[in-house]
Amino acid sequence: MTMIKRYSLFALAAVPSVSFSIQPLAFSLSLAALVVAGCSSTPTRVDTGPIHARSFNFVDRGVKPAIASSDNRQVVHTMIQEAITKNLAGQGLTKAATGGDVTVAYLVIVGNNTTTESISTYFGYREDADALQDKAHDAYVASKNPNYFEAGTLVIDIIDSKSFKLLKRGCATRPILRNLPDDARAARIQEVVDEILRGLRIARG
Repeated sequence: MTMIKRYSLFALAAVPSVSFSIQPLAFSLSLAALVVAGCSSTPTRVDTGPIHARSFNFVDRGVKPAIASSDNRQVVHTMIQEAITKNLAGQGLTKAATGGDVTVAYLVIVGNNTTTESISTYFGYREDADALQDKAHDAYVASKNPNYFEAGTLVIDIIDSKSFKLLKRGCATRPILRNLPDDARAARIQEVVDEILRGLRIARG
């Protein structure tokens, strides 16, 4: 049985103060390549072509439970959503609370050499989450790096809000860095989101 370690994306303030060095570039690129290959090989069919949309919304979670003051995951969710909103706004899409032309879902997968956990708060009730976590887990444990490491993967889906067809899927992986100030963490997340959404084609009208 897989043991679960509970971390949020890339680096979180609530994690005890620990100093981690950045993984060597070659290792980071090889791990990212393995995860991206797994992301693209999940069985869900992705439509091709430009996305016709003027607006978007994030997955509706329904009734939101109270958030403990010590839980900083919502802080990271906010950073992710602000990064996605900034990117899509630059492509002419307006954020809506509900009823957008497309729905944005995202999945966070975090892990180390032996274990992974998926955080599907804004991914919706979809079986893909398990398959994506399995792909990331296989990539993490297959690494030839003998040293302990922690990594985070962000998967972003863009879904047609009427037909629920998957229009775009992208993912990116980075080593987890600890003790980053909020502005550096937000900039890191923005860089990851921009990488994932690079090449997205929006056709308004």
